Amino acid sequence: MRTSGLVSPGSRWLVATAVVVLTIIVIRTWLLTPFTVVSDSMSPTLPTGSTILVERISRYWVEIDAQDLVLLELDDGPTVKRVVGVGGDRIEILDAVLHVNGEPVREDYVDSVTLDGVFFGPVDVPPGHVFVLGDNRFDSIDSRSFGPVSQDRVRGRVIVLG
Repeated sequence: MRTSGLVSPGSRWLVATAVVVLTIIVIRTWLLTPFTVVSDSMSPTLPTGSTILVERISRYWVEIDAQDLVLLELDDGPTVKRVVGVGGDRIEILDAVLHVNGEPVREDYVDSVTLDGVFFGPVDVPPGHVFVLGDNRFDSIDSRSFGPVSQDRVRGRVIVLG
């Protein structure tokens, strides 16, 4: 029996399935990747167990900016942090208040009561780097410990799902 066209009906189903699978792989690998938060360092914004999507493509044409939540690939694995400074910024914490370039930054997501009396810096962020902090400043290993992070280690921006 001869079928019209180049592909038999059974092969069309196989081709359609392959296209769908490849599309999902491309989206998860290069566009949107799901990620589960495994530490408490971003609480209350992202409590442990939160599911997020990491948008991976815009970082190639839109600069990373202060207040962006980003996924970083560090030596001990992936981690989510908030960018508080970019290349050329001076970062300092004075009595629990973040200062960028000498100006205090309002951070409603940080419980400053738990940080009363905390001082850090100043640190100048080199070009091509970001300075990141966890929202749970009392329980976060971040740029205060490991220094500014090269933008090459930023894997994408976080889309909060809830």
